[in-house]
Amino acid sequence: MWQVEKNGVGGGLALITLGSNNISPWGDATATVQKAMAAVSKAAQVTAKYSGLYQTPAFPPGSGPDFVNAALAFVTALSPHDLLALLHGVEAEAGRARTVRWGPRTLDIDLIGLGDAICPDVQTQTHWRNLPPDAQTQATPDQLILPHPRVQDRAFALVPLADVAPDWRHPVLDQTITQMLGKRPAEERRSIVPH
Repeated sequence: MWQVEKNGVGGGLALITLGSNNISPWGDATATVQKAMAAVSKAAQVTAKYSGLYQTPAFPPGSGPDFVNAALAFVTALSPHDLLALLHGVEAEAGRARTVRWGPRTLDIDLIGLGDAICPDVQTQTHWRNLPPDAQTQATPDQLILPHPRVQDRAFALVPLADVAPDWRHPVLDQTITQMLGKRPAEERRSIVPH
């Protein structure tokens, strides 16, 4: 069990998801995700927990090759913004170019949650979480939103997160990773297989 102070401001249990479906300077998708997990875990104050690797269909369907996805969880003293800057730095090292939304990518790292932090506030997080699917393809927030506004909708994130932090509770929805995963359609959950 994680021992984490709940302060909602900086530091806490960091939940990170990673995915790749393209060759990077670090190698194929598997090598890229593995190297990225090692690089990100340097921010951990105690040993990070690593999920297994999973093969998942590209989202949206038909947008590219299957992804290799994973997650990690670790306690960090970094603030949400400092941790996000670290994640963006790792993406840049792996050759990430943000050209096509939801297109093939060398590396995608998402900060899903940090302790019980809600950024910037409940109203803004709720707005982005409730954005209709067609608007999600067009709109991108211009600030950090925590918890990640789409985590409850994405089995490809929830399956590996369940490996590392099944009991983490979403501070707005008041649901654990396990509970959110259980609400995803069975067919979607089955499409995510060990890699």
